[in-house]
Amino acid sequence: MHPTASSTVLPAVPPDDTAERFGRPERGWRLALYRVIFESDTRVGRAFDVALLWLIVASVVVVVLDSVESIGGRAGRVFDALEWGCTIVFTLEYLARLACVRRPWRYAASLLGAIDLLAVLPTWLALFAPELHALIDVRVLRLLRIFRIFKMGAYVAEYGALGAALAASRRKIAVFLSFVMMVVLVMGTLMYVIEGAANGYTSIPVGIYWAITTMTTVGFGDITPKTDLGRAVASVMMLLGWGILAVPTGIVSAEFTAQRFRREEAMRRCEHCGCKGHEAAARFCRECGAALG
Repeated sequence: MHPTASSTVLPAVPPDDTAERFGRPERGWRLALYRVIFESDTRVGRAFDVALLWLIVASVVVVVLDSVESIGGRAGRVFDALEWGCTIVFTLEYLARLACVRRPWRYAASLLGAIDLLAVLPTWLALFAPELHALIDVRVLRLLRIFRIFKMGAYVAEYGALGAALAASRRKIAVFLSFVMMVVLVMGTLMYVIEGAANGYTSIPVGIYWAITTMTTVGFGDITPKTDLGRAVASVMMLLGWGILAVPTGIVSAEFTAQRFRREEAMRRCEHCGCKGHEAAARFCRECGAALG
């Protein structure tokens, strides 16, 4: 994609990757529809993505306001009309995505396809829920529409950057979480031994619960140490919690920075031969030797 393309509305999946995974049509109306829906580097494609973003936000706002009794009672019919309008648009969008790719089942089975389906399914199921007692309460199905907000990830590039940073940091975060679990297990067991059932620590799981709330600085106060030794352990846990909370933030932030530099390098291209992927400090093209801007 050209570097001057919109930095706000971009597909989370690169166009070439999307074309390879789902099958880009070669000609006809399917190709024209594919360009509008999946390729946001055109004016029509960007307009389509922006319109869908606003529609997603509007539909989520409708669901949130409809849950407020004082507002939903007065504007219930208006909210129902808006909801059905959004549902019909999202349904047509989902069907259009399936129709314009050469591998529709692969798209339907992908994460983006599942999110698109979940965005419309609850409203249609709500039509049948009152008669089908085996289904969960209709209000739950209606509130599931709030998950439409995840559709925004398909149109905002920063969501893709966040996902890439989290994916690249997953091993470090997993190691960190395993360390935290070991600490809360040891500290919870220690408090169970020190305080005992008389002070509310009736089991090791209860001690672990206390350790988690203390380490995360939440401190509900429903279980508190009564002995001097227990308070000393709690003090260590509170101080330890401050440092531990900063670790995952640093991991993801560092990976975010690395992702940004890699993305800038990947987008750096030579104006003479079109070669991409130059390092940030490079002054000349590695293919033709021309000076880089």
